[in-house]
Amino acid sequence: MEQRVQHLLAASGSNTSRLEVLEGPTGRRSWPDEVKAAIVAESFEPGVKVSAVARRHGLTPQHLTSWRRAARKGRLVLPSEADGAFASILVEEAQAARVGPGETISIETGGIVVRVPLEISAPRLGDIVRTLRLT
Repeated sequence: MEQRVQHLLAASGSNTSRLEVLEGPTGRRSWPDEVKAAIVAESFEPGVKVSAVARRHGLTPQHLTSWRRAARKGRLVLPSEADGAFASILVEEAQAARVGPGETISIETGGIVVRVPLEISAPRLGDIVRTLRLT
C-alpha cells in the first residue's frame, strides 16, 4: 500500500516549495513464480478472502485475481502440499473389507472419470486432484 507524505519547505532562496515522500513499493515489482504461486495457493484456501490475502502481501485484489486466473489456466503452477494431505476420506467398515489388491479409486468431476490404483502415492494423487480442479 502506497502512503504519501507531504512536507512544506519554507527555506528562503529555495525553489522547492513542496517535497513528496513515497513510502512502500513504487513502480512495477517483479514477483518470482514461487512467491506468486504461494500467495495464490493461500488465496484458494477455504474461507479466505482474496482482498485480505492481497492486502497482507501488498497487492491489489485485481492483481491477485489475475494471478488466480493464470493458475486456473495452467500458466502458474501451484505448490503441492508437503504432507500430501488434500482431502478427508470416509470409508465405511463394510467397504474397507471388500477392497483387495489391484483395486482402483475412481474420481469423477465435471463429467471426467479418472481411475487410479490404490497403491498411488498421496502426493501424486494430490497433483491429479489439483489438475482436475483447474479444468
